[in-house]
Amino acid sequence: MGNVVLYIEDNPDNMLLVKRALESRGYRLLQATTGLQGVETAETQDVDLILLDINLPDIDGYEVAYRLRHSKKTALAYIPIIAITANALKGDAEKALAAGCDVYMSKPINIRELWAQVEGFLPSSL
Repeated sequence: MGNVVLYIEDNPDNMLLVKRALESRGYRLLQATTGLQGVETAETQDVDLILLDINLPDIDGYEVAYRLRHSKKTALAYIPIIAITANALKGDAEKALAAGCDVYMSKPINIRELWAQVEGFLPSSL
């Protein structure tokens, strides 16, 4: 099994935190800072899991998840997507799951929870 994680996130501090956390566990991180860039990266690179911010500067994470699930690259219909967002309103988790995400996590990011969620889909290579 692979260990390539795509993180679609426009906040550089969150990106750096997740990069350090996952690389310390042996994962390789691909980075995208917009929704459209994330969709393109997922369609052109081999990824095993996607971490997805919902609030992005171009298209939101719900639209990203929908496009990934309906991509011409059929493998993306089955790649796990973990939504990571500061949205904490009632119904946000359900909306993310309905858009195609497998898991919903809230910010601020809890590194132990992140590791547990990622390792649930992709066992660490260490």
